[in-house]
Amino acid sequence: MTLIMVWVFFLLLAIAVPVAHAMLGGVAVALWLDGKPMAVIAQRLYTPTQSFPMLAIPFFILAGSLMMSGKFGVYLINIARLLVGHFKGGLGQVSIIGSIMFGGVSGSAVADASALGNALIPVQQKEGYPGGFAAAINASSSTVSVLIPPSIPLILYGLVSNVSIVDLFVAGILPGLMLGIGMFIAVWWVARRRDLPRSPLHGGFRAFRSQIFAAIPALLMPVFVIGTLRFGIATPTEVSVMAVAYALLVSGLIYRDLTWRGIWSASVETAMMTGAVMFIIMASSTIQWLLTAERVPQELTLWMTSAFSEPWMVILVLNIIMLVIGAFLDLPAAVLLLGPLFVIIGQAIGIDPVQLGLMMVVNLSIGLYTPPVGTTLFISVAIARVGIGETVKALAPFYLVALLVLFLISYVPALTIY
Repeated sequence: MTLIMVWVFFLLLAIAVPVAHAMLGGVAVALWLDGKPMAVIAQRLYTPTQSFPMLAIPFFILAGSLMMSGKFGVYLINIARLLVGHFKGGLGQVSIIGSIMFGGVSGSAVADASALGNALIPVQQKEGYPGGFAAAINASSSTVSVLIPPSIPLILYGLVSNVSIVDLFVAGILPGLMLGIGMFIAVWWVARRRDLPRSPLHGGFRAFRSQIFAAIPALLMPVFVIGTLRFGIATPTEVSVMAVAYALLVSGLIYRDLTWRGIWSASVETAMMTGAVMFIIMASSTIQWLLTAERVPQELTLWMTSAFSEPWMVILVLNIIMLVIGAFLDLPAAVLLLGPLFVIIGQAIGIDPVQLGLMMVVNLSIGLYTPPVGTTLFISVAIARVGIGETVKALAPFYLVALLVLFLISYVPALTIY
């Protein structure tokens, strides 16, 4: 049944059927050919919706949408320009610093790519940045958001693998900063070679003081999230609700840019994103049930541990599999499909599940700016109005940075385990 499901799944993907529908189609055909009742699908679709921690996803998305829709984004970009605008290619560096800051609010690479891309790519092109390079910076740097708390992919991994979301959030900070610093260096190196301009924000210390003072309430949000979780004050779901209340208070009382239209737009965006994620979660539950019934995780673990004598070889194979899968599946779907399966393999060779989760998210995030399905790649290309080939060519140094960080996370456990 498993082989039938896999063949049907990839066949449906090849003809542009949405991922969740392709999952359900593969399972349905496998069950039908095996003579099993279709009622199993309905049962498995319903089961994951009853998870209380799952509520953290829509609330964190809503909190990020509320914060990013107003003055907060302007303040962040201005602070980033004051911090790094004086470097070569300063406006490109702003994308990276902005992604680190936005990541602590939105937790979504797609939201980051859209918000920062629309604000920065047109300005970069006016200052002489090649369109492909501007799109490459935005497409790759936005993936830092999937590591900086509150990260939606880390929440999904924690839910499907029974790993502490708090531990994942804390462990994601250092790899996220490593990725950001690596991309910062890559932009600086390319900017020097192409003699790209510096882009400081005028005003000096006085401008920096006013901008940082205005942005402090929003910048405190990730500190509030991590601090509340780390000290056991509230659960991730409770913190997500508190984050929405905090976003409403900051936008309504401090920034005073909260409108009913803004609340409605943020709510609609949250509903659409949550609906897409939840449908994938529900569909992946049917595949997980089928794989478990067929004992695929156990058989795959036995094969890998016998075929590869050293743990480092198993880790290498897992990374290669994730790189390939990430190029064809969206990040949430890939995490939900591979998470439960790879955790069992990881336990067999002694990989900490937190380390494995960071490996998985970093690995699969590379697929966000890799053809043929790269979401942040297509968003950035559309904004810059350039060809995909030109952008992929400009992405070469960013791929190198991401693979280097992935290597360090995979083989240096101290970077992800606290």
